[in-house]
Amino acid sequence: MPVLPGAEPFTHNGSEDIGVLLCHGFTSTPQSMRAWGEHLAAEGFTVRCPLLPGHGTRWPDLNRTSWRDWYAAAEAELAELRGRCRSVFVFGQSMGGTLTLRLAERHPDIAGIVLVNPSVTTLRVGARLLPLLGRVWPSIGGIPGDIARPGGFELAYQRLPLRAMASLQEFWGVVRADLGRVRQPLLLFRSAVDHVVEPVNSALVLDGVASSDLAEVVLADSFHVATLDHDAPAIFIGSVEFLQRIHSERAEEVV
Repeated sequence: MPVLPGAEPFTHNGSEDIGVLLCHGFTSTPQSMRAWGEHLAAEGFTVRCPLLPGHGTRWPDLNRTSWRDWYAAAEAELAELRGRCRSVFVFGQSMGGTLTLRLAERHPDIAGIVLVNPSVTTLRVGARLLPLLGRVWPSIGGIPGDIARPGGFELAYQRLPLRAMASLQEFWGVVRADLGRVRQPLLLFRSAVDHVVEPVNSALVLDGVASSDLAEVVLADSFHVATLDHDAPAIFIGSVEFLQRIHSERAEEVV
């Protein structure tokens, strides 16, 4: 299927010192991360934001994929960046945060990670029935575009593919089990009001990781898709300050 206009991957070749992998959310596309990627590119960094398998075309395509496909695509982009740049960071939003955590668990050489409203669980009634429901109903109505800013738009599926959602739920369990393996510097942005991911998700991440360099920033004026919301500039600026600091500290350690 052709990719929806605006859902294309984002790539920028900049510095060989710092590379950043951006991971978008479930049912979303690189459109939700493009402004962040362009900000990083303007700072001179090398940036990759892939379109994850099953996304950016039609929602039934997502039901034909699993978390292993999404993770493999992100890991392939990470490998390319690791071969190009001395310090590689991974930034992720929502399920992109789930992918980011798994990459950090599996690749301790990642320099640092930034998470925006990461997902690792859900408190919604009926979540345990997802594997069964997915066999009966292919999808239900989704909640894309949870943005406080008037006119804010997220290019995402209007339907929630249930088989893919069940796979994401499985992925959450895998990631939660290994959170203690995350030791990289971590910056977490959490929206005070989020209609998609409950606050317990960020609490589980912050309590579960073993990072000594750990910070949480609460976003007062944004909903779930914070990279397209009022607080987006704070995310962009804060992430640049974070990666510049970490890269500088790593360089000093080498000297």
